[in-house]
Amino acid sequence: MAVRQLRVHLRRWGRAQAGRPALVLLHGWMDVGASWQFVVDALRSEREVVAPDWRGFGLTQGPVTDHHVFDDYLADLDALLEHLWPGAPVDIAGHSMGGNIAMLYAGARPGRVRRLVDLEGFGMPDVPASEAAARHTQWLDELAAQRRGENAMSDYDSRQAVAQRLMRNNPRLPAGRATWLAGEWAAAHTRVDGTVRWRIRGDAAHRVVLPRIFRADEVLAHYRAIACPVLAVHAEDDSLQRRWQGRFRLADFHRRLGSVADHHIAAVGDAGHMLHHDQPEAVARLLEDFLG
Repeated sequence: MAVRQLRVHLRRWGRAQAGRPALVLLHGWMDVGASWQFVVDALRSEREVVAPDWRGFGLTQGPVTDHHVFDDYLADLDALLEHLWPGAPVDIAGHSMGGNIAMLYAGARPGRVRRLVDLEGFGMPDVPASEAAARHTQWLDELAAQRRGENAMSDYDSRQAVAQRLMRNNPRLPAGRATWLAGEWAAAHTRVDGTVRWRIRGDAAHRVVLPRIFRADEVLAHYRAIACPVLAVHAEDDSLQRRWQGRFRLADFHRRLGSVADHHIAAVGDAGHMLHHDQPEAVARLLEDFLG
């Protein structure tokens, strides 16, 4: 479908049910909408479910650009919801980057979100304003590197090699799920020499650092404007500690959640950051119980 001059690819499951709003599933960075398939398979009650590929990921075309800005995700989501369900509130669940987008969007458009589930969408450590110039320097340097062709997406010699990469990233991911995901996460292409390689379905421009620093005060302003109930879900395997080494902890995120008027917290056991792959049945139960 056409959204903001983009051809957006959607996964759709189920049928619209009277009195039950659509459920919109938002994937994370370097992921695809199909990533939600295991959770959808575990849902017990039928409803209309939609999972888009963000711009420059999966089968959604990206604009001709050398970098992406976070604000465009909110605008894409707003246009998508207005096209599919004009004026009607929806339920949203977002993972990682998708969870961060959902939280910001619910603050900017509080009337469009009935209930929201944020799966490991923690945000980042606060960055002081004094680092703004250094961030722009880094951004300019990475753009220059991209012009030199130093930022190409990885490719692999087979679908199974892609699956093995996914399992290295997530040791809990079963081989069968990894093989299926590999066919959605990457695609075969033929080189000029006739060899076939599997390339990640993602725009290399997404790997360029965002030009704007992360400001917690701006995020908290969005959180305070959220009108719907929010369920924040984290995996018991602490991904924040591994990524930020104590600079940003789960307790810090939970303090930020205090700015959301109606918020709830849940954990998923035996799961890491990709909890919707590790424990899709548990995630499906949380969604159904909270969304009603």
